[in-house]
Amino acid sequence: MSTTISTTTTPAWHDVTAPASDRVEALLTELTLEEKIAQLFGVWVGASSEGGDVAPHQNDMDDVVDLDALLPNGLGQLTRPFGSAPVDPALGALSLLRSQRRIAASNRFGIPAVAHEECLAGFATWGATAYPVPLAWGASFNPGLIERMSHRIGSDMRSVGIHQGLAPVLDVVRDARWGRVEETIGEDPYLIGTVGTAYVRGLEAAGIVATLKHFVGYSASKAGRNLAPISVGPRELADVLLVPFEMVMREGKPRSVMHSYTDLDGVPSAADESLLTGVLRDTWGFDGTVVADYFGIAFLKMLHGVAGSWGEAAALALTAGVDVELPTVKTFGAPLTEAVRSGVLPEAIVDRALRRVLRQKVELGLLDPDWDATPEALRDVGVDNAEGIRGTIDLDSAANRAVAREIAEQSIVLVSNDGTLPLAAPRRIAVVGPTTDDPFAVLGCYSFPAHVGVQHPDTPLGIELPTLLDSLRIEFPEADIDYVPGTTIDGGETAGISAAVDAATRADVVIVALGDRAGLFGRGTSGEGCDVESLRLPGAQQDLLDAVLATSTPAVVTLLAGRPYALGSAVTGAAAIVQAFFAGEEGTAAVAGILSGRVNPSGRLPVSIPASEGTQPSTYLAAPLARSNGVSSIDPTAAFAFGHGIGYTTFDWSAGQHGPGTIGVDGTATLGLRLRNTGDRPGTEIVQIYVHDPVASVVRPVQRLVGFQRVDLKPGESVELSIHVPADVTSFTDRTGTRVVEPGEIVLALGASSTDLRITHSVQLSGEARVVGFDRAFHPIFDEIARTAP
Repeated sequence: MSTTISTTTTPAWHDVTAPASDRVEALLTELTLEEKIAQLFGVWVGASSEGGDVAPHQNDMDDVVDLDALLPNGLGQLTRPFGSAPVDPALGALSLLRSQRRIAASNRFGIPAVAHEECLAGFATWGATAYPVPLAWGASFNPGLIERMSHRIGSDMRSVGIHQGLAPVLDVVRDARWGRVEETIGEDPYLIGTVGTAYVRGLEAAGIVATLKHFVGYSASKAGRNLAPISVGPRELADVLLVPFEMVMREGKPRSVMHSYTDLDGVPSAADESLLTGVLRDTWGFDGTVVADYFGIAFLKMLHGVAGSWGEAAALALTAGVDVELPTVKTFGAPLTEAVRSGVLPEAIVDRALRRVLRQKVELGLLDPDWDATPEALRDVGVDNAEGIRGTIDLDSAANRAVAREIAEQSIVLVSNDGTLPLAAPRRIAVVGPTTDDPFAVLGCYSFPAHVGVQHPDTPLGIELPTLLDSLRIEFPEADIDYVPGTTIDGGETAGISAAVDAATRADVVIVALGDRAGLFGRGTSGEGCDVESLRLPGAQQDLLDAVLATSTPAVVTLLAGRPYALGSAVTGAAAIVQAFFAGEEGTAAVAGILSGRVNPSGRLPVSIPASEGTQPSTYLAAPLARSNGVSSIDPTAAFAFGHGIGYTTFDWSAGQHGPGTIGVDGTATLGLRLRNTGDRPGTEIVQIYVHDPVASVVRPVQRLVGFQRVDLKPGESVELSIHVPADVTSFTDRTGTRVVEPGEIVLALGASSTDLRITHSVQLSGEARVVGFDRAFHPIFDEIARTAP
């Protein structure tokens, strides 16, 4: 191989007029094995708070990293330069700028690194907007709004020099005891795929490489335990767990995928060639990069026991289809080099991954001759004066907060209401419960304050986080508000419950604020590694709730949580139930606005609220024998089902003109709907379409969501819709493992939830079973035929 570069002509990899593949091949042929492998791993770093170079970030899984020794061969990625410790955004951008210049200057070819960050509910860095968590995105049933949010997240990241974002999570909730439920979009594959596609489109449009995770099955772990093994059949894999990835891959065009930690029927995802190459690349045509979940390749040796050495782990992962080791070099460094040198792994496998990595760097402009490490946010300031630029970058703009507020307001679900809400200027309000005066009660595990900020208690939060108590005092300025915590979130204390009961007794209405604290690995009640044995409210919160409900004061139960909980007597005894899923920095104001009526709630449940604490695993996607029946004493029926939610107005549903009752297996069914707002205020109905297959060649869920549409109507206004449902949406995996549309009867239903079906239309599919694949139709089309003014 050549070890010198010609200085008389422009290197071919710098030729921006040449195809990306030609530029990649030109550079690949010049690289030594060590230089190739250096492009296939990241180093976990932290930005300097003074604007200097990044420094390696160490934790229990890290070996000591010597950047001076690594950089002459190059570097593939920088891991979380902003998200490892609090740093002023401008100084973080300066630190990254200087680090990129150092990286490019240190290697023979001037190749910079790809910098990635977490962005699950906003750019996970100090001072950036904390948006609602993905479970709240699902509750909004508003993909367009989520796309606006992700574009803002991506624009903020790109402005300071970040290239790749580790989001969205497309795992389907199968067991709500799993701690990472808050990170998911819900329990329905279609909802997840539709909202996930919107998120990816927004992020990619901003120039950020979106990373789908976790591929695949992470959320189906046994007993809801983090990293536990998965045992699912091929149909559950194909028809539930893979569907969101398939939808987003085709419609969102993401450029990266992250493998899952878990093993599927004994094969770890990081070493599963059938998934990472067979499904992802050979079937779906994905040509981007597959990156490791943090330490996931090392886990092949440490946790899974399928590799006896770091080199074996590296060879397994690379052969399966993993291209980049994250967060830091462990197996893809010297162990991988030795595996190639010794003949254990062909160098061609390294080259295969390298082509994908270099192509992405070409697409990002990192191999252009005029590449400049200076990010957009620093182009008009003097980067030589670190202190002079401190505070000049705002990652929590008013426009960001406006979008965060809109998502919060549209995602909060009014679950039940006996007419107590909206509150009509009550004189005395008691507010009890442990999430009342907790600023962290609206934040998910991957928000910066909860994920990293808690390790730096002397550093300000960086954003304004009004508590629910703060927001209630603003919302009800004339009310006398009496606050008693009653208990903590998970401490189990009961001594304060009597004081809470006394406060409730004296009040006109009592707001019972319950829920979660997000954390990592057991340091919270929700979040990564914070799995639970049952869906009973944490600590003594159920005891507090029961005691307050026993008073004669109307009780409004308000949940600020990361998962659904069984609510016991509150299901029938509460005056109202309001569910917010970690609604972000604008969340408490949104909750207060719903309680006052300033906001008309329009959120719908993306996960079912269980009637019992111990019926997991259970979702609405249930076959007949998974529902309540006479052969089991356990009733898994939810207290409030997927898709449920009410508001402060009412809607009249009536059937419009349906299409023919018989269509071909390649045809389209048509449903007609007339919808009228019969209340006295503007409102939003979410029209949901479900399919029921009475007789199929394999067992099917009784109901399955195949479409939805938000419909806004003024008081007295009506709309007529014609909804066209392609037969493709009825497809499933048959006994041979083939996805087909089967002939026979299907029942299409329009409804307000999975259990509140208002209009049904039986359609006969005629013809022979039809095979469909990656190019099948995923969505119905909603046509507005007419709108009648009030």
